[in-house]
Amino acid sequence: MENQAENNNNHSAKIYFAADVHLGLSAGTNAAERENAFVNWLDKIKADAEVVFLLGDIFDFWFEYKYVVPRGFTRVLGKLAELTDSGIAVHFFTGNHDMWTFDYLENETGVIVHKKPLETTLYGKKFFLAHGDGLGNDSKGYMFLKRIFSCKLIQRIFAFLHPRAGIGIAKAWSKHSRLSKGLSETFNENTDRLLAFAKQKLNEKHIDFFVFGHRHTPIQLQLQNGSLFTIVGEWIHGREYAVFDKKELKLHKHKF
Repeated sequence: MENQAENNNNHSAKIYFAADVHLGLSAGTNAAERENAFVNWLDKIKADAEVVFLLGDIFDFWFEYKYVVPRGFTRVLGKLAELTDSGIAVHFFTGNHDMWTFDYLENETGVIVHKKPLETTLYGKKFFLAHGDGLGNDSKGYMFLKRIFSCKLIQRIFAFLHPRAGIGIAKAWSKHSRLSKGLSETFNENTDRLLAFAKQKLNEKHIDFFVFGHRHTPIQLQLQNGSLFTIVGEWIHGREYAVFDKKELKLHKHKF
């Protein structure tokens, strides 16, 4: 999508970023309230959004059987389709909770699915976009699990389970995973792997903006040569997001 945004003649158009909504998670804030708030945000930004980047873990769990998808999320899916039908490009990055995305979301809502980090240029600025899991030397145990969940054979085996059993098991695992980590996280500048990854990347090439999810802590840090490191936050408690107005990238909080 090199320079895709520059084709729009609307000078007030903006680019939006959000992550870690964890739709369907029953822990923390009320799941229905969180979904309504996210739909309200999507409805609000459609007035001036040119591109929307959803940077992973939008769903707390997602798996597409051949004829079945997880129950719920009707309002979100409809709103995403409404945005893409109106000409707004919506980019959906798979996270560690919703990596089992195949073609349903693309076909039914029109989003563009990314299973890997994306380097792109927006209004002359170089962006590195990703959910963030697996970057920056994550633990060997986590990387082993990521390889298992990414294995097509494992996905096929899981697909043989009845949806009631398969989705039930997965949702219980997902909830346990989130509660074991805590619903919020503390960012440590000295040990954060994503920050270390960004600094290493800058030794290879210049990136103006690194934008990640995954860490659940909204933060912005200036790096060398004017590069900006951003984690967009989460929606379990915070309802945070980021906006690029063609000049600056700023964090905001949705009020609902």
